[in-house]
Amino acid sequence: MKLTFLGTGTSVGVPTIGCKCRVCTSNDRHDKRLRASALVESDNTRILIDCGPDFREQMLGLDFRKIDAVLLTHVHYDHVGGLDDLRPFCKFGEVNIYADRTTTEGLMHTMPYCFDENKYPGVPKINLNIIEPHVPLRVGDFNIMPVEVMHDKMPILGYRIGALLYITDMKTIGDSEFCYFRGVDTLVVNALRFAPAHHSHQTVADAIAFARRVGARRTFFTHMGHDIGLHEETNRMLPDDIKLAYDGQTLEI
Repeated sequence: MKLTFLGTGTSVGVPTIGCKCRVCTSNDRHDKRLRASALVESDNTRILIDCGPDFREQMLGLDFRKIDAVLLTHVHYDHVGGLDDLRPFCKFGEVNIYADRTTTEGLMHTMPYCFDENKYPGVPKINLNIIEPHVPLRVGDFNIMPVEVMHDKMPILGYRIGALLYITDMKTIGDSEFCYFRGVDTLVVNALRFAPAHHSHQTVADAIAFARRVGARRTFFTHMGHDIGLHEETNRMLPDDIKLAYDGQTLEI
């Protein structure tokens, strides 16, 4: 299984419009972060986790092949704003989207033209599938377990796929979820910044504490803001088994 980080940035991306900090003006490609999204692939199956407004740009340099499933974590725009750009992939047939009820209902409200009985010609062919935490599903080569985390007071989904656990936009998590994390080898989790604390996202300290409780062999941070610091400098400060992910990075799992 291969994981590709399509984007590792927070909702406004890095660089942030109007900011002249040393991260936003850095020439290091590792400091340029599109909105958070990832691809999980085998030879026969391709799964997209979240489809934000940078999706078109993120996919331009990658192989053009079928997307077997889109797993959505929640309905916020930085995670669903690129769904219309799935249109080219409809060449391979309907695109199956999996999300909780709140997200699917939100999409039907914000993108009604995709679900009208008499659809406008050319709209993406989207098949919405409502899923729930702790009810497993199978897509191609992958067994997927949705889990529940809290984005402030909003329940959203994370995903366990084989030995991978992918979580973004988490602030807190219930103790009962940890039974689904046994045997995780690679953890991807959000870490917005070092300080101050945020009402709906983890800080670096929060994310490290969560990683220690999960006990994965290696952890990669995603959904990071510019105030997490320069990629190279911050990585030197982190434990050896915990690193900042970067756009375009690939992992074998």
